[in-house]
Amino acid sequence: MAFWAGPLTFDDLPFDDRPFRLRMGLKPLDLDDWIQVGPERDEELALKRELLATRHDEVVGTLPGSEAASREVLDALVEHLARRFPELVVEVPEVDGEGRPLHPIDAAGRLVQEDLCLHTPAADSAPVLVAASVCFPSRWRLAEKMGLPIRAIHGPVASYDEQLGSPVDRVLAKLEPGKGVSRLNWSLLDDGALFQPTGHGRTERNEAVTPANAGDLLWLRVERQTLRRFPRHRSLLFTIRTYQRPLRSLEGQPGAAARLAGTIRNLPEDTARYKSLPAFSAAALAYLDRLAAA
Repeated sequence: MAFWAGPLTFDDLPFDDRPFRLRMGLKPLDLDDWIQVGPERDEELALKRELLATRHDEVVGTLPGSEAASREVLDALVEHLARRFPELVVEVPEVDGEGRPLHPIDAAGRLVQEDLCLHTPAADSAPVLVAASVCFPSRWRLAEKMGLPIRAIHGPVASYDEQLGSPVDRVLAKLEPGKGVSRLNWSLLDDGALFQPTGHGRTERNEAVTPANAGDLLWLRVERQTLRRFPRHRSLLFTIRTYQRPLRSLEGQPGAAARLAGTIRNLPEDTARYKSLPAFSAAALAYLDRLAAA
C-alpha cells in the first residue's frame, strides 16, 4: 500500500525499534532513479515559485564562482528529466519574474520537487556549500549554512560529530562520478507547512495536541536524500525530496505505528530535544500505541 501516493511505501519508513544510534543508512543509488516525480508535482512547483518570488534570499544561496559547477548540474538534470520522464514538459527558466538572469542552481531548483545543495572542493578543507535552492527546509536556515563544509553544516544535530562526522567524510572522499548513494530521514512535526526554516530544539509543550487529535495535528515527514558527484568540477550534489502526511495516515498500519512509537521511546534526550519532540511526544505516543494495538 502506498503511504505517500508516490514512490515511497510503508516498507520504506525509516524507523524501527532497535536501540538508538545515529546511522548513515546509505544505499547505492541507481542513477536512473536519481529524481522522483510524484502526484503533488504541480502543487509543489507552484509553491516553490511563490517562495522564490516572495522570499528568494531565504530559499536560494550562491557564492561567487559557483556558476560553472551549477551549470553542470542543471545540464545533467535537464538530460535526466528528458530521458527518464519524457512525458513531462520541461522548460528551463532563464530569468526571474523581473527579468533578471537566474543562477543555474536557481533554475535547476524550479524544475524538480527536490531541494538542491551543491558542494565544491576547497583547497584546505572538505567540500563546502556554494550554491543551493532549498524551498522546503526541515527547520534550518540556508543562509546559516552557506560556505560551510558538511560536518559544520550538521553541527547542530545531536551526536553528529561523534557518531557520523568521520564516516560521512570518508564516504564523501570515496564517492566517484557515475556513483551515488541515498538515505531516508524522518521528523514528526506539529506544523504541516513544507517551508519550515525554524523550530528545532523546542521544549515548551504544545497544549493543542492531545491523544484524540494527534493524528490530524501532527505530521510525519520523510526526506529522501541523495548524494552524487559530477565529473567536470568534482562537485557533490545533495538532493532532498520531502514527503509528508498527517500522522493519521498510519491508521490501519499497526506495525508502522509500533515501529515509530518504539523509535521515539528509544531516542536519547538530546536527540528528542533537537527534533522538538518534547512539545508533543506524550500525545503522539498515546495515539501511536492505540494504532499499534488496533
